[in-house]
Amino acid sequence: MELFKNILLLGTGPTTLQLGLNFKKALNSKVGIAGRPSIRSEKFFSSLVKHGHLVEVSIQNRKHEKMQGHFIVDDVFFKYEEVIGTWDTLVLAVTTDAYLDVLKALPKNILQGVQRVILISPTLGSNYLVHHYVKQFNPQVEVMSFSTYYGDTRWLSSEPSNQVLTTAIKKKIYIGSTQFPSDAVEKLVNLYKDLGLTFEIMKTPIEAETRNISLYVHPPLFMNEFSLRYIFKEEKHQKYVYKIYPEGPITPLLMKNMLNQWKEIMKVLSQLNVKQMNLLKFMTEDNYPVRRESLSLKDIENFNELKSIHQQYLLYVRYASLLVDPFSEPDEKGRYFDFSAVPIQMVFMNKEKEMDIPRMPKEDYYRLKMIQSIARYVESDCPTIDRFLTAYEDKVKAFSEANKEVKLSSAFSNLAFEEDIQMIYEELDKSVV
Repeated sequence: MELFKNILLLGTGPTTLQLGLNFKKALNSKVGIAGRPSIRSEKFFSSLVKHGHLVEVSIQNRKHEKMQGHFIVDDVFFKYEEVIGTWDTLVLAVTTDAYLDVLKALPKNILQGVQRVILISPTLGSNYLVHHYVKQFNPQVEVMSFSTYYGDTRWLSSEPSNQVLTTAIKKKIYIGSTQFPSDAVEKLVNLYKDLGLTFEIMKTPIEAETRNISLYVHPPLFMNEFSLRYIFKEEKHQKYVYKIYPEGPITPLLMKNMLNQWKEIMKVLSQLNVKQMNLLKFMTEDNYPVRRESLSLKDIENFNELKSIHQQYLLYVRYASLLVDPFSEPDEKGRYFDFSAVPIQMVFMNKEKEMDIPRMPKEDYYRLKMIQSIARYVESDCPTIDRFLTAYEDKVKAFSEANKEVKLSSAFSNLAFEEDIQMIYEELDKSVV
């Protein structure tokens, strides 16, 4: 059987276009794109139609040359409900909290004919959720989880169009599937190897889902009083995600909370018989490295065995070492690139004229909510995670109460995700012995 012959990409963000190019160039797949009606997607679809379904992908770094190119999208669907045809592979390139809504919107015959589903940027438990839903229509379906999207891709201009720019590529991505071993996974690994990416195969999807750095750093960085006050407009002076207090949220206490949250997640994973990970090593080897003068290899390798206060110190040193990009070229005044100056975003008016919550922490709330639910299932305490979630919920509710005259997005009311959690529980019932 030919693998990846007909691929339907679900989502209309920049990531979709880079993924489509890779499949089209490497495998000569038939590629379709489907989305949902919105002001943002309307601009994308209009540009795509105007240019005869032509997609153009540019790169910022010459070493990523294999990631650039152009292709013609074979089929375009302006609504998920309007999808027709036979698609052997669905690629979910939407935010994690939208997986279930997107799948529900698709015609049932599409799900009945699909052979595999790929989750590009899932959270812990996403594979359980998607597998539970899709196998109702196709019991043999294979669901794969990437640890995260393998690049940083954005619109070439400020508005959605048929042109995107990929500015960075990650060193390593992890992948796990409901089938092990898997011919489809092997084919993907070889495809991306040819593009210069390293894919490491994990034995289970949840192992791949644990290798997303956002799980470990975003909640402590965004779900604290300092950041939340700024996000919900209680503080007017610009704040920055990765800067040390008072310009940003990073303090020794935040490092303690980051460490404790990591330990709580590791405790949950041990209950699921999932391999543990070294947080500091993951940060420095799979994400952003620092110079050995700042963190020694011995400290990184032995991180899991150190006392908590020593671990907190090393995490603080790691963030302090990344206030500037330690590997950038200094300017004529000896100044290095201001690596940590990533602005925290405030609540904003979206394209639908609704007050909305930025993706960080909106999507991170969903991720953490799923982890909390799995912790409850395995009866593992997670007081740090509970505090993060409560802090976020309190700010959302307070903002809603204070802005009753403003039209608010669903992010202000949809905080339970009960259906998602129930589906994950039903899958855990079958997989946890």
